[in-house]
Amino acid sequence: MDKNTLKTIFGFIGTMVSKYTPFDLHKDTLEGVYNYLPIDDRLTTSGQPSEAQFQLIKAAGFNQVINLAPHGAENALADEAKTLAELDISYTHIPVDFSNPTDDDFEQFCQAVAASGEEKLWVHCAANMRVSAFTYRYRRDVLKVPEQEASADLHKIWTPSGVWQRFTA
Repeated sequence: MDKNTLKTIFGFIGTMVSKYTPFDLHKDTLEGVYNYLPIDDRLTTSGQPSEAQFQLIKAAGFNQVINLAPHGAENALADEAKTLAELDISYTHIPVDFSNPTDDDFEQFCQAVAASGEEKLWVHCAANMRVSAFTYRYRRDVLKVPEQEASADLHKIWTPSGVWQRFTA
C-alpha cells in the first residue's frame, strides 16, 4: 500500500475521533478540510467537511457542493442538506456504494458537474477516495486532461485497487 493511501486511511480514522469523542481534530481553514485537494480555480475536492468548514467553503465563494458519500457514512453530518441550505449552497447528493461504483453513478456525477456551469464547485465524500476516482475519470474522459496530469492528482489521495481500479481503468 502506498503512503498516500495510508495517509488517507489514518486521516479517516482521525475524522472518526473528532465525531465520536470530545477531541476535535478539525482545522478551521479550507486547507484543514480532510484530504483537501484543489484541482483548479473552480473545482476543489475533499473528504467530509465539518459544519464550520462548510461556512469557510461558502465564504471562499463556493455555491455548489456535490457529495458522493451515502448519508450513513461513518463521518457524515447529521443533516448535510439542511446545513448547506442554511448557507444558501446548492447541494447534490449521489450516494456511491464504496464496494460497487457504477457507470450510472458516474453519469449522474457528470450531469451534476455540467449543471454547476462556471460556479465554484466543491466535491466531497467521506475520505476523498470516491471523489478522487470520479474526478480523475471525469477529467480524463470528459475534459480530455492528459492521463499523467489527471492521475497525478488521483494519486495524491490514494492508489485505487479492486473495484476502484476497474472503475478508473
